[in-house]
Amino acid sequence: MEINERIIVTGATGGMGAAAVEALAKEGHPVLMACRNLKKAQATRADILSRVPGAKLEIGLVDLASLDSVRAFAESVEPGSVSALFNNAGVISRGFSITEDGLENTFSVNYFGPSLLTRLLLPKLPQDAHIVNMVSLTCRFVSIDEASLRPTAKDFRQLITYARAKRAMVSFSQELARRYPLLHVNMADPGVVGTDMIDLGWWFDPFADVLVKPFFKTPQSGVQPALRALREEKQNRYYVGKQCKAIPARYINPFLDKSIWEETQKIIKL
Repeated sequence: MEINERIIVTGATGGMGAAAVEALAKEGHPVLMACRNLKKAQATRADILSRVPGAKLEIGLVDLASLDSVRAFAESVEPGSVSALFNNAGVISRGFSITEDGLENTFSVNYFGPSLLTRLLLPKLPQDAHIVNMVSLTCRFVSIDEASLRPTAKDFRQLITYARAKRAMVSFSQELARRYPLLHVNMADPGVVGTDMIDLGWWFDPFADVLVKPFFKTPQSGVQPALRALREEKQNRYYVGKQCKAIPARYINPFLDKSIWEETQKIIKL
């Protein structure tokens, strides 16, 4: 990407989101901070501007747990005004809950919301736009099918549901690249990062804060794979740590990717 090309970062007030915005601002990129909490977004923007005076940072309201909110945000983006999208926002829901759209919350925020946002923005992006989707090392421990996209209360397991939502994003990314071969579609795995997102609501969280979190990556370190992926001029690359590699073989299943894509279209009513 060229300097001065505008980039959308979702979840821009979170640890890695804010780190990504600041790093991109230092490189000279204008950033559209796509956030759910405007007050927090304004505070994050002011904090970054205190260290990067003159940074071009705008704020846009989007709640990825609401498909209507995603549509409204996408509608507000002017065609040709953005050259890249970093689908960074994520959540590990503490319990089973259903959104206003009838979707399980973890899947809505981590998969359906970003998937819909990406599809709606495609006509407004250049044909060779850069799209980076944040995935997770937890993906390797689960498998998915079309039924996995609509977990029930009986199916819900905090980390497994999160892993399946991220695995769906892996399939979505590959199918997106197949259908739009000029796009630079890539994925990034940040590893284990010490942010509020990993406070799972378990009894041992306070002990983990003291004994374990100090050894986790910082948000500034965890976001580096995604920043490198945003600069990638190829597609279907998988960034993890300091490595850039082809999509791991365990994730390559074109038939599954196509079926997940088509089922997702039905669910989000595209």
